[in-house]
Amino acid sequence: MSKILITGGAGFIGLHLAEKLLKSGNEIHLLDNFARAAKDPDLEAFLSQKNVTLIEADLLDPSFIDKLDTDYNIIYHFAAIIGVPHVLGRPYEVLTKNVELLSNIIEFAKKQKNLNRLVFASTSEIYAGTLKYFDLPIPTPEDTPLGLTDLAEPRTSYMLSKIYGEAMCHHSKLPFTIIRPHNVYGPRMGMSHVVPILLERAYKLEGDVPLKVYSPTHKRTFCYVDDAVDLLERVALTPECEGVALNLGSTDDEITMETLALAIIKTTGKGKGLTYMPETEGSVPRRCPDMTKAMELTGYQSKVSLEEGLARTFEWYKQNIFEGHGITAD
Repeated sequence: MSKILITGGAGFIGLHLAEKLLKSGNEIHLLDNFARAAKDPDLEAFLSQKNVTLIEADLLDPSFIDKLDTDYNIIYHFAAIIGVPHVLGRPYEVLTKNVELLSNIIEFAKKQKNLNRLVFASTSEIYAGTLKYFDLPIPTPEDTPLGLTDLAEPRTSYMLSKIYGEAMCHHSKLPFTIIRPHNVYGPRMGMSHVVPILLERAYKLEGDVPLKVYSPTHKRTFCYVDDAVDLLERVALTPECEGVALNLGSTDDEITMETLALAIIKTTGKGKGLTYMPETEGSVPRRCPDMTKAMELTGYQSKVSLEEGLARTFEWYKQNIFEGHGITAD
């Protein structure tokens, strides 16, 4: 049994990962300040189990960090200021606070008596500058040179905080792994992402009304959260993953937003056909991770098809949000 700390542990990926790691026989500590996470029935059910502890606190408070345990074997760091409204409205805080959060957790990790791995959640956004100004290979491997978008642009703040964070990990002298998530989706992911947005839009349709889809020609891969947490568990247990950055995403082919929207019509049984809308401002035409390195190092392979993943996600949103308590993450 390993003792594992997950910062941002009450959030979307954090809680799914916690459930996976608990089933594997570990002791799980969730740390969250609930700025974005929801105290919903899913979290309450998880907290009722043995070997689970919730620490409600802010990692920006160094005095509190000093009171935490010093015998964690694995630390997953998901805590961050994220989301387009925050990035556009508070770019300075996004930049400075995300760096401060990681700095605090690195110093905390150095105090651990037997730390096997610090797993840092970076972002696929770090490839945005290369995509905009240079010839970005797609699927995109981890060793792609990173370029920056305009430093005066608010959106750059989040990407830059994660690039800086990756550099901090490399120079921390800790056993670390960096992961760069690409379009992870599933139950309990909030309402600000394309999958739940389209699910809700389709669910509300009456009769043979077409579903509106923006950026219909843009392409993405979509990774169901169960596959994502499978890889997250694997990287922490694989010695060869120490000291490297890995893409986290689906091993399936990329699809267009049009294809996604049609799949959602099929999943919900609502609507007929599509209404094609303009491109979403700031959205890149393609984003697709090269998963070769992660597959070779860990044996990872995504298992949940888009059809199955959308069905599971829709069922959760229908029961809990569209017809239920209505509580989900920011």
